[in-house]
Amino acid sequence: MAADRTAPARDSEQAIGAALQRYRVMANVVGVLLILLICVAVPLNHLAGISEPSTVLGTAHGWLYALFFLSAVDLALRAKWSLKGTIVSLVLGTIPFLSFVAERNVTRKMRAGERV
Repeated sequence: MAADRTAPARDSEQAIGAALQRYRVMANVVGVLLILLICVAVPLNHLAGISEPSTVLGTAHGWLYALFFLSAVDLALRAKWSLKGTIVSLVLGTIPFLSFVAERNVTRKMRAGERV
């Protein structure tokens, strides 16, 4: 019975597909939070003196970026990305709106079977 539940190989298509899905979810969540932080919470903090949204969104974004970082590194190792592709994807995840561009680029390349 236990032999039936073997995990797929680390670099199998199934494992890479699951890692890509985790990366895509985290990239979009982190991207949305960063936009909310920069476009809503920071102006509220500086223009209206309301600091709570900055505190909440900033903390949430920080923790979730750490999960994004781990999911991106996991995908990069499984799919054998280049060092340059890995670093560019991680850095673009820190820039508002460009995290979505990076996610689409990575997804397109991964689905085409290209190396990132």
